[in-house]
Amino acid sequence: MADTAPATPKTTGLLSLIGHTPMVEVKNLDTGKCRLFLKLESNNPGGSIKDRIALTMLDQAEAEGWLKPGGTIVEATAGNTGLALTLVGVQRGYRVLLVIPDKMSREKIQHVRAMGAEVRLTRSDVGKGHPEYYMDLAESLAQKIPGAFYVNQFANAANPLAHELTTGPEIWEQMDQDVDAFVAGIGSGGTITGVARYLKSVSPKTEAILADPVGSVLAGYVNDGKPSAKGSYTVEGIGQDFIPDTADISVIDRAYSIPDTEAIAAARELLAKEGVLAGSSSGTLLAAALRYCREQTEPKRVVSFVCDTGAKYLSKVYNDGWLADQGLAPKTLYGDLRDVVSRPAAEVISVGPDDTLAVAYGRMRQADVSQLPVMDGGRLVGILDDSDIVHVLDTDEITRTERFAKPVRSAMATKLDTVQVNETLNDLIPIFDRDHVAIVMDGSEFVGLITRVDLINHLKLNQ
Repeated sequence: MADTAPATPKTTGLLSLIGHTPMVEVKNLDTGKCRLFLKLESNNPGGSIKDRIALTMLDQAEAEGWLKPGGTIVEATAGNTGLALTLVGVQRGYRVLLVIPDKMSREKIQHVRAMGAEVRLTRSDVGKGHPEYYMDLAESLAQKIPGAFYVNQFANAANPLAHELTTGPEIWEQMDQDVDAFVAGIGSGGTITGVARYLKSVSPKTEAILADPVGSVLAGYVNDGKPSAKGSYTVEGIGQDFIPDTADISVIDRAYSIPDTEAIAAARELLAKEGVLAGSSSGTLLAAALRYCREQTEPKRVVSFVCDTGAKYLSKVYNDGWLADQGLAPKTLYGDLRDVVSRPAAEVISVGPDDTLAVAYGRMRQADVSQLPVMDGGRLVGILDDSDIVHVLDTDEITRTERFAKPVRSAMATKLDTVQVNETLNDLIPIFDRDHVAIVMDGSEFVGLITRVDLINHLKLNQ
């Protein structure tokens, strides 16, 4: 037989990989009498469901002449739409300028910057109508930039159309044309509106369920015809203090208000029991889907989404320390200074007296702290902060390598500012006035450290 050359692998452009995401069934969570399926939108090349709308909105803008070669894409975004617009826009040669609220995870912000987008951070504590509100600011910037196109996902008809044309039909096919309910959130409203329009057109029995964070006004509009109480919430990407133009509330059958704690617990349980790493909004959707499923008295087939990957939330949803700082993790209260300690001794990053300054500095950088307790055989013997390292390095007598090779004991402070757990918050102030960190002891046992930030956070959460 004659030799034949190996077949040339089929290649395709990255944007052609948007959509056609897999569907998985939840197997290890309590879904009552129902079967619950999750569509893994995290498998899109940009890592989220927003890839779909970015492609459709930019295609339409180009077709209608709103976006021309050399133009600038401007958008207000919680992160994922910005990532998707950058993915598509940069490949097509556009400048991308994103206005992002400052509560968004740093992974998202770093991601879009690495892809080439320009980022303008703005306040997350102001509402629509304020010049620093992310949507108002984005619109204002677009008006000032020649050749700019303000995408405005919240009023862009191509947003729900993308889901009506792609996401809905995919679900219908993957579910063998049998869907009793699907659960989605509202950020811009495109997903729930577009999917509901399609599924209800082919399956009148299908219910559209809204998963809404507590603090968003939208669930109230669905259930009671009036807004829910407005408040703050940690979940990113869904929930609003107004009804976006792209959100058709009339297609939604019922809504669940999900607190942050329940959403985050659901996301973490999904990873622990199903191996799916999902973001915070997906936790809200999953929590609502589980509530719906457990309420049913007859078997039903229910679909929801993993909207984006949890890799974008490792510093938040999957960070125990961050959750504790936000008051979102269970915490034993003692009624003394232990309640102010953000990291108990067992979780505190430390060094030994014989470790080098290079080791100590590396641990400070890795843990993003400016001081480390020095432990010797389980006993606190000193504390090292970044100013101690500076003093050692500020010399020309030895080389830089020799300076960093010096042991921690040569730089650490041994005169420690300690307080006992039964002392008061006021006893911390003189320590902070000396620009020191408070070392909390229970007798001779090291309990943990308290910084100014720890005290401020404690007062914020317990005011």
